[in-house]
Amino acid sequence: MKTSALGRIALAAGVAALTTGVLPTTAHAEGSKVERKTLPVMVEFSDASFLDADAVKASTPDTYFGTKKDSLASFFTEVSRGQYTTVPAVEEGVVGPITLPMTAAGCDYNQINKLTQEALSARGLVRDEDYESLSVVFPAQKTGCAWAGLGSVPGPYTWINLYGTAGGLGVVGHEFGHNLGLGHQGRSMCTDGDLVDCTTDGTSAKSLMGGGGPAAGFSAPEMIRAGWLSGSEAVKVDASGTYTLRSLHGEGSGTRALDIPMGEDRLVVEYRHAAGTLDADIEGVHAYRVPKDAYGSSSLIDMTEANKTAGNDAPADADAITAVTDTASKVSVAVVSSGDGKAVVQVALDGEKLSAGTATTETATPHPEHTGTDTDAGDGNGEADGTEAKSGGSVPAEGSASTASGNGSSADLAATGGSAATVPLAAAGAALVAAGGAALVVMRRRKRA
Repeated sequence: MKTSALGRIALAAGVAALTTGVLPTTAHAEGSKVERKTLPVMVEFSDASFLDADAVKASTPDTYFGTKKDSLASFFTEVSRGQYTTVPAVEEGVVGPITLPMTAAGCDYNQINKLTQEALSARGLVRDEDYESLSVVFPAQKTGCAWAGLGSVPGPYTWINLYGTAGGLGVVGHEFGHNLGLGHQGRSMCTDGDLVDCTTDGTSAKSLMGGGGPAAGFSAPEMIRAGWLSGSEAVKVDASGTYTLRSLHGEGSGTRALDIPMGEDRLVVEYRHAAGTLDADIEGVHAYRVPKDAYGSSSLIDMTEANKTAGNDAPADADAITAVTDTASKVSVAVVSSGDGKAVVQVALDGEKLSAGTATTETATPHPEHTGTDTDAGDGNGEADGTEAKSGGSVPAEGSASTASGNGSSADLAATGGSAATVPLAAAGAALVAAGGAALVVMRRRKRA
């Protein structure tokens, strides 16, 4: 597969992250219900404070736990269909502001995390006992951070470099996606229809992790990575045949994704259609390459010449597929019909021929599907309940400079936001290796929306 120069840098960084982070296939056991105890903490510095700390303190609980659709809790409840959500670790929903004994300059997120946990411990709040996820919110004005948000991949930490008085779901939700083990979802341009001849270019726009914003939710491979699709919903295809897909984020039961072997990689096929607050601008069958079972590192297959996305006012189905082939692994996929909440897809393995007939797309006005309320996924089950399984990865000795907290496991970091002057991926990774000692930390960056 061909890649651009930037794509080669990104892939090199991504491989380093995967080999050191040892990302597990799923974030928690299939069928479990998770309420993640989350602690947002407002911190200030010896030389920098929030412009309006009272306003930040008032808005933060709503950003993380509010009942409106644009809160972190509401988003995760809907996109996971009640299997995962965030809940406040303290009654007030937020702690702080706490003044740390350090200056703001230098964007030292390791030190910010370490001092924050020490301050919390002094207040009787201990990680893994009183809270499971720590989200540090601090004023951006003097930090010099080149990102709006940072998250461990996977892990329990997020940093929100706050401009103004309220965080947004676009940044906060994106960083919590990193905590689930999801990277930045890219785009593979395969304009000749053969997956052996593709170039890496841009982001997918089909996921919160790929520039699509919260309204795109997560894609099928990311849902598989998170453990939110059951075995009957994400079918591992082992024989040629015709399959019916229901919409990825819609209500009810049925197959939501096809997980197809493609050499050492996987090809995941989904059908997207407006459902609840999700996918209003996404329609049609989409396909993703998953490198070596790393579902959190998938890339959208795009066969259009123009690299169209909803972001440039293209139709909702502009980059939906009608047929794809991978001649190297002798796999072919063709869409028989697609529209109005259902798609029929043919899959041929081992060089077998697809059934006679031309792939077509039914034209129909998308009708949103109900996915339940903020506390009910529409299947009769209430709010999520349970605990998340521990993630893989090495654990340095307590107090190691290579950890973000001084007492946690090593983790890769992914950043969101910042300016076009951000250090290139490879250089950023090298700098962080030097700063972090034994642990390799890779920064992935995205321009501020």
